[in-house]
Amino acid sequence: MPFIDLKTTAKISDDKEAILRAEFGKIITLIPGKTERWLMLNFTDGCRMAFGGNADADTAYINVELLGSTTNEVYDKLTRAICDSVSKTLSVQSDRIYVKYEECEHWGFAGENF
Repeated sequence: MPFIDLKTTAKISDDKEAILRAEFGKIITLIPGKTERWLMLNFTDGCRMAFGGNADADTAYINVELLGSTTNEVYDKLTRAICDSVSKTLSVQSDRIYVKYEECEHWGFAGENF
């Protein structure tokens, strides 16, 4: 039950969104027990964001929510893979990307809770 929410100042074309969907689907499997089957994604482009007081280059903020938790080692791998994917696909420099993780105990789906 992971959810990845990407907000960026960059433009995300349909082709770039398809690339990110495929890459995020692979990246989520870095978390033991997680698969693309349960992955929900949100892409918001054209955001008005600044980093370090500057709005002179593209910026991205990615929030990753998941049911349960994982290790710091896995989070390190996820951050690296997510930043690499966003940098490569959207040309956002990794030093202008934040990745935030939220671990949830309760997650609902189809009218029930896991």
